[in-house]
Amino acid sequence: MSELTPTRSLLIALAEERSTMREGYAFLDEKCLLLAGEMLRQVRQQQSLAGQIEAAMRAARHTLAAALARHGLHGLQVYPREPSTRRLLVELRSLLGVALLQTRAPGAPPQALPAVNRSPEAEACRAAWDHVLELLAELAGLSASLARLHAEYRRTVRRVRALQDVLLPELDADIADIDARLEDIEREDAATVRARRRQS
Repeated sequence: MSELTPTRSLLIALAEERSTMREGYAFLDEKCLLLAGEMLRQVRQQQSLAGQIEAAMRAARHTLAAALARHGLHGLQVYPREPSTRRLLVELRSLLGVALLQTRAPGAPPQALPAVNRSPEAEACRAAWDHVLELLAELAGLSASLARLHAEYRRTVRRVRALQDVLLPELDADIADIDARLEDIEREDAATVRARRRQS
């Protein structure tokens, strides 16, 4: 039984609150669907990217083997590397308040110092591993976005369940209880009025 004092104004206020809660529930339920759809899209994109990375890694390992065969381990270790000036570009976009990342390592790599014993095998090795780096940069943004989407999805599902399983049923019970108590009060008042009329 509700501890609230039964009045018509309270009943109207609770009915309005229930209507607002139901709108919130519908919005959160729709948000869950949109988040799940975006997660599925990004998972497919991640799987496609993982396949590209696997193929790029295979190709890069072949070029590394060819470069090692040409220069030897020590020769390849002293082969000039590219300057470490690459930057990871991060672009943000928002989906229902969730900041999603798109990362990339754009443009051609900076020019390395000229090699004394330059070879097409070593240059192909550098280009292949640079391609792997670009794909991994893209994967990093996808992974971060998926983690954020998953966290927001779980929060939203908890709110939906709280509304569906706790708040709305409690509010419905309060409204039904107050409505029943008001009917009892009205019946008692009507009986009292009839009894007074009989006495007079």
